[in-house]
Amino acid sequence: MPEKILVIAGPTAVGKTRLAIALARRLGGEIVSADSMQVYRGMDIGTAKATAAERAQAPHHMLDVAWPWEDYSVARYVQEAAACCEDILARGKLPILAGGTGLYIDSLLAGRDFAPRGDREEALRQALSAEYDALGGEAMLEKLRQADPERADKLHPADKRRIVRALEIFRLTGVTATEHDRQTRLVPPRYEALRLVLQYADRQDLYRRIDDRVYEMLQQGLFEEVAGLLDRGLSPESTAMQAIGYKEAALALAGALSREEAAALIKQNSRRYAKRQLTWFGRWEDAVRILWQGEPDLSAALQTVGREMEKRGFSWPAGKS
Repeated sequence: MPEKILVIAGPTAVGKTRLAIALARRLGGEIVSADSMQVYRGMDIGTAKATAAERAQAPHHMLDVAWPWEDYSVARYVQEAAACCEDILARGKLPILAGGTGLYIDSLLAGRDFAPRGDREEALRQALSAEYDALGGEAMLEKLRQADPERADKLHPADKRRIVRALEIFRLTGVTATEHDRQTRLVPPRYEALRLVLQYADRQDLYRRIDDRVYEMLQQGLFEEVAGLLDRGLSPESTAMQAIGYKEAALALAGALSREEAAALIKQNSRRYAKRQLTWFGRWEDAVRILWQGEPDLSAALQTVGREMEKRGFSWPAGKS
């Protein structure tokens, strides 16, 4: 039987960290972040990373594990986060996976396999990327269609990353990306997860919380954090700098936007991202949904989680309250 873990997911600014810490203290658990941007060192304010005071209340993992200029991937996340979960379980503790990056969570829970990436794989990826730039998206998509028509039919010629990745998988393994995904779906899940999805009953309450968080980030020094990253040589075109808050702040620092315009754009993009997160987590049919009415009610949430854990056969030693 797969080991049991707890998952806390939901849109940005919904209160995942607060509930995760409360549960970790109650259940003797340890928190494993599932946020694609909190993995980066030096990106603290704009990612709403757990503060030092919050980390002192419960152990946190998968924060600050990469430099912003690194090419971090879901495959690397799964490998490193799984190692964290295995270590926590081996010590008799409960892993609490908390975050808003649905792809990271689903990939970790599913035990999804990824084609390996070493020096040879990286060289091939770069060669395919250069070939795409030279020949164009239409020609590369046609190359993919000859090997994997099913995957090619799902991609747009401008989707360089996915076209290159699909060709890379085929040339490395002789198996199409379509077949690789099909085989992966047959693999038993890595963990048995009790999945909790947090959301506000009134969407406007979420949007107000997002606006408040953006204000707090600006007061804490978001623009200064972004300026520091740029001063250290981080390219505005890097993956890390595409994070909401960082991209807009970089544009303001470059003079393309005023700071007021950047702040308004951060709020707008955060709301749009929250909608996408709600759509992703809405597909989780077995999730327990906790609706906040105006303000988060941690006491009621803890009671709900306790009942669900009992129903699903979770048994963990009580931690410090």
